[in-house]
Amino acid sequence: MANIDYYFGTISPWAYLAGDRLERIAERHAATITYKPLDILQLFDRTGGVRPSSRHPSRMEYRAQELPRWADHLGMALNLKPAHWPVNMAPSSYTIIAAQQAGDGDLGGLVQGFLRAVWAEERDISDDAVIRDILGAHGFDPALTDKGLFIGAETYGRNLEQAVEAGVFGSPFYVVRESGQKFWGQDRLDFLDRHLSTL
Repeated sequence: MANIDYYFGTISPWAYLAGDRLERIAERHAATITYKPLDILQLFDRTGGVRPSSRHPSRMEYRAQELPRWADHLGMALNLKPAHWPVNMAPSSYTIIAAQQAGDGDLGGLVQGFLRAVWAEERDISDDAVIRDILGAHGFDPALTDKGLFIGAETYGRNLEQAVEAGVFGSPFYVVRESGQKFWGQDRLDFLDRHLSTL
């Protein structure tokens, strides 16, 4: 059985566009997923990336074309300039960490719920009421919002350190533990799928 470490930021448009394809791939290959939300902006700082606000205009212009192009290709709604972006990623990330430990709901759906809230639903994922609603919608106790904050903060920081050590530099980023193979971007999921079939 393969194990996939999935590194992502809860405000990443590219992680949003991955939809549920990772979960479907993992199910097909009987692989496990460990969700590792992290501070994607700090990851950029640590690994030679550039935060969106500091990127050259030509890069931002291309991003503004490419995101809608992919959304259209995938049949997904996308607001290129969401009302709540950028937003504090920590509350939603802590919640995902707590939910992963609780293990009694649809974790993949929860992650996608936060991403969809930003990029398609104009919701503030740093707001406790929004977090509770998304938790409940995916089978988790909404009270997780108020639990495990210390462990969440500790794990959130550790995820960043582990990402840097693993050679991760963007979101979404998938690392197969058994082989050390790395896949950056939702457009590499087909390659991940193919690789898992060889293990």
